[in-house]
Amino acid sequence: MLSIIQAAGWPIWPLVACSILALALIIERFISLKTAKVAPPKLLDEALAVSRVTVPAPDVVRQLEQNSALGEVLASGFRALNSDPRCSEADLRANMENTGRAVAHRLERYLNALATIASAAPLLGLFGTVIGMIEIFGSQSATAGTGGSNPALLAHGISVALYNTAFGLIVAIPALIFWRYFRGRVDEYLLTLELAAERFARHLNNLRRA
Repeated sequence: MLSIIQAAGWPIWPLVACSILALALIIERFISLKTAKVAPPKLLDEALAVSRVTVPAPDVVRQLEQNSALGEVLASGFRALNSDPRCSEADLRANMENTGRAVAHRLERYLNALATIASAAPLLGLFGTVIGMIEIFGSQSATAGTGGSNPALLAHGISVALYNTAFGLIVAIPALIFWRYFRGRVDEYLLTLELAAERFARHLNNLRRA
């Protein structure tokens, strides 16, 4: 690998940095977007069960808030009722929607950076290709007066051009694939959170009237 980087020349270093950053972002997103951390399947039913008669105690609400992203949204509804048992349905929903926006922003974190790497990597590879072509033509012009060519300079220019093109694609393709994957996963989570919040808001509204 080191020999390839050396053969590709200095234009490959930005691509190496992009590849390391993309790998770090992919690992971070895999950890952060686990179902258990975002929307545990049985959490909504458990929240409905503990609040069947009345709003649970603040310590239970705190545990729910720390459970997951969905728990934060549900806990915001409990907090709204705890702070003002007579709050209107509009205020209740607004409180949960505001928390949902903050959660959605956190779920989408770093996706723009990953998409930028997927878009920029081929351009950086193309930049390295152009540098390699310049070196090729430079080696030809430098030896034109002698009636020959310098095979070493020619080979170096070709290696710079081809290695950078290939490495740019190697970085861009996985970054694009994982960006699309995480984008779809986040959209699915957001739909789950929205449906759960709507159901929970109706439940809390009925609880508020009781």
